[in-house]
Amino acid sequence: MTFVVMMAIPLVGALALLLPRGRFLATGLAVRRFGTLVSGATLLVAVAALGAFDYGDASAVQLGVDRAWAPAIGLRFHLGVDGISLPLVALTALLTFLCFLHLLRHVPDGGDVRLLTALLLVLEVGLLGTFTSLDLVLFFVFFEVVLLPMYAVIMLWGGPGRRAAAYKFILYTLLGSGLLLAGMLLVAVDAGTLDMTELAARHGSGVAHGLQVTAFALMALGLAVKAPMWPLHTWLPDAHTEAPTVGSVLLAGVMLKMGTYGLVRVALPLAPDGAAFWAPWLALLAVIGIVYGALACLAQRDLKRMIAYSSVGHMGFVLLGIATLTPVGVNAALFGNIAHGLVTGLLFFLAGAVKERWGTGDLDALGGGMLTTSPRLASVLTFASVASLGLPGLAGFWGEMMALMGAYRPAPDLPRTPFLIFLAVAALGAVLTAAYFLRMLSKITHGRPDRPAAPRDGAPSPSRSTPPGCPWSRSPCSSGCGRKPCWT
Repeated sequence: MTFVVMMAIPLVGALALLLPRGRFLATGLAVRRFGTLVSGATLLVAVAALGAFDYGDASAVQLGVDRAWAPAIGLRFHLGVDGISLPLVALTALLTFLCFLHLLRHVPDGGDVRLLTALLLVLEVGLLGTFTSLDLVLFFVFFEVVLLPMYAVIMLWGGPGRRAAAYKFILYTLLGSGLLLAGMLLVAVDAGTLDMTELAARHGSGVAHGLQVTAFALMALGLAVKAPMWPLHTWLPDAHTEAPTVGSVLLAGVMLKMGTYGLVRVALPLAPDGAAFWAPWLALLAVIGIVYGALACLAQRDLKRMIAYSSVGHMGFVLLGIATLTPVGVNAALFGNIAHGLVTGLLFFLAGAVKERWGTGDLDALGGGMLTTSPRLASVLTFASVASLGLPGLAGFWGEMMALMGAYRPAPDLPRTPFLIFLAVAALGAVLTAAYFLRMLSKITHGRPDRPAAPRDGAPSPSRSTPPGCPWSRSPCSSGCGRKPCWT
């Protein structure tokens, strides 16, 4: 019942916000504090689950509940976690709580904060349900629950291009969901059960080879949209760039993991023959994404958009690990998921802080010298960047290195020569990843500052006069100096 309670807390919190404003939480601050309290309680349950989990038997489903849902068609309300899903559950609870802490001081422009709080709590319910579901239909229901709240968050609280970004997000993800459902039902109907644990135990037994190949292709395409995998990634940069900070953090930190988690939890065990057939192609697209994402980052001039493209490359390493079909590779994917969620979530928080202080995320406009003007912010940004580029000893290193090790020795049924080529290309992508992060740091944190320090509240520096047109003044420029940001 642990996870029923964990999901019930944010669900009840979201429903409580439907009460009349005059009777319950009349002010925006009270609503934000309520959201923080609810997400904090959910995090406490997640911590309790971490403590109660038996790590000596991590492959077994634990802390679960299994009840009949619709007996006539064999549906069950089956929840539980193992060593694959528990870290993602904890990551979801942690990042959601941090987003609400961020909202206490930084409210995005747009719709009602009451609605934003309710949407984030519903989003948390969907994410937790996705990572704990052990019935295919239940998994799909929770998988879909997250789409509309994130669509609304982008549409109502996003940047100037929010409409196009929100439309692209919902269309891509709905198309992917349709393919995913078709692939799952192909296997479930042929196997005669919807229980994910039973299907995993069979490991494809009784399901025809051709059906597995077709089903895996459909499921992989559907999940690749969410991952995202090149070339199905084009919705991601716009969604990240236009979403408010809390939306970007949850989108990169947790929602992208739904795709790779689905591959490990659903696609691989349900259709192992299909996985072996398509694995080289999955690896090929993964390494293209690694290099493409790095090159795209080198071409970016906006900090938030650069971080968004970096996710394409980092998730490419996760997909490469899965494609090796080895324990080392799959563990690399699971480790990479958590590392990417923590590090990229931190990077988006920092990108939001930079834009709030200087009114822009443009690397050229920000100029250099942030270590002088804002040493604490610049230091944390440096730490997050070197963690993301894979500095040995930090979280980003282990997943990428293990993925490369998996590519060096793929599963025996897979051709080794192509995977050695993929290994070399992915290693080049890792070098390019270091290049674009170091380029970003050299442009905005090092060097001599060409702007004054911006106070935390966004007010202009008292040392210089701020004309209309500075990002801090939020009004059209009339100084004619042409500098971004300008102060003379």
